[in-house]
Amino acid sequence: MPFDQLCTHELVRSLCDVSHITGRQVGALVARSGQVESVIVGDAAKLMLPDLGRLRAAQGRFRGLRLIHTHLRGEPLTRDDLVDLTRLRLDMIAAICIGPDGAPQTVHYAHCIPVDEARGGEPFRKYGPIPYAKLDCNPASILPALEEEYTRVARTRKVVAKDGRAILVHVCDKKHSSGVQASLNELSELAYTAGVEVADTVLQVRDHVDPKFVLGRGKLEDVVLRAMQLDVDVLIFDRNLSPAQGAAISAMTDLKVLDRTQLILDIFAQRAESRDGKLQVELAQMKYLLPRLGAKDDALSRLTGGIGGRGPGETKLEIGKRRARDRITHLEAQLKHLGRQREQRRSRRSRRGVPIVAIVGYTNAGKSTLLNALTESDVLVEDKLFATLDTRSRRIRFPEEREVIVTDTVGFIRDLPKDLFAAFRATFEEAQDADLLVHVIDVSDEQRDEHTATTEKLLTELDLGQVPRLLVFNKVDAFDPMLGKAFAHARGGIAVSAIDPSTLRPLLKRMGDMLFYDHGENVIPQLAELPPLAE
Repeated sequence: MPFDQLCTHELVRSLCDVSHITGRQVGALVARSGQVESVIVGDAAKLMLPDLGRLRAAQGRFRGLRLIHTHLRGEPLTRDDLVDLTRLRLDMIAAICIGPDGAPQTVHYAHCIPVDEARGGEPFRKYGPIPYAKLDCNPASILPALEEEYTRVARTRKVVAKDGRAILVHVCDKKHSSGVQASLNELSELAYTAGVEVADTVLQVRDHVDPKFVLGRGKLEDVVLRAMQLDVDVLIFDRNLSPAQGAAISAMTDLKVLDRTQLILDIFAQRAESRDGKLQVELAQMKYLLPRLGAKDDALSRLTGGIGGRGPGETKLEIGKRRARDRITHLEAQLKHLGRQREQRRSRRSRRGVPIVAIVGYTNAGKSTLLNALTESDVLVEDKLFATLDTRSRRIRFPEEREVIVTDTVGFIRDLPKDLFAAFRATFEEAQDADLLVHVIDVSDEQRDEHTATTEKLLTELDLGQVPRLLVFNKVDAFDPMLGKAFAHARGGIAVSAIDPSTLRPLLKRMGDMLFYDHGENVIPQLAELPPLAE
């Protein structure tokens, strides 16, 4: 098969003869070298293409394969044909329409094209019907120019994220359709924290979530076409996918498929700095991946088969699972050892009688900023979810030569992955010994009530429900200060702006009252007598 011809008469005649005799679609995958790589026999309506791997699937390049196949009913290129063209990045796809006598009559073909995001449009161009005798298509003159154009478009696109572009997908049933936009906004912030640019969002409300593809096969094909149009690398689902769902969706596309848990795990893996934090993240990742190892590579051989027979691929799979379990056991042992060291440090502090204040709250509520403001520290602060993951403890000196240890903790988030919650449970051992919990709430966030409820629920699950707590409504500078104070007063809390030290004096006063109230006398001076924060 020469590269400068879409198809030869010999190939077309062979395909049409077999297709006419069998009553099935027949196709051939042809490489640019001219070699016929695969011959596929389908049914009367469609073909099932083999797994093509990731050969030549680099950015700006096509697969290096074109598909020539037959259509028995004279129909043009179908939706399945066009989805295969775009998701597999085939060079071209051609459909030969067969007449009643088995002779080729017309040809439809298509190839991918780069699309301007602003203008939109389909990511492919179709041709036909063309009488077979008048077919004149030269792939050698079309494909190299298209690949150059794709490369040029990719270079001129402004890169705003280091880890590619993503489409966010949220699927829910009609009973749980409230709060959808807030959930998508939070997922978008998680993607930004992970270093991914959000190119588009997809929202689907269904009677029931599809048990296999989550959003349904047809809608998934639409999303794949949209991903091709926007040059997207990743699909991120705003839910936790089962191993079967992840495998089914991955089989439909060459895009990376992530769920909410994987995205959070990726953020934690990027941002964990201490040995403790890194071990906790790795443990959570291993527990997440263990049930999914069987779906990681469907190319493992099962040739021996039979009852009780294990092929070499299955043996390899079992070895991988056993190694994963051994690694999990090793990580858990290391974390127990670190936990004993933390317990010893806490016991030394308790013997000294130094009160402990733990700052807790929803992620990105401003906990690290508040720690910096109270203790004049330089803990990393960013306007991102989970900017800091490792526990930080700093000292603050009150009047009467009293010291307090203030501890910053990992932020909470709704639907925190179970394994991650279990792994980071040890991080909150610091909070279990706290004399006071400072619950920081972002008063400027419209979802503050939901975030507060999520935090309170998780605190209860961590057996911290009985620890005295102080509600601190942060970021009043981004909100109406008077309304923020009203919110705080109604809930018995304090309204502050962590970036404005003058608003923190009432907070220090309240913390002192709650920590050092002794025998009915308040040992903390009145607010006017409090020294400046610098002191």
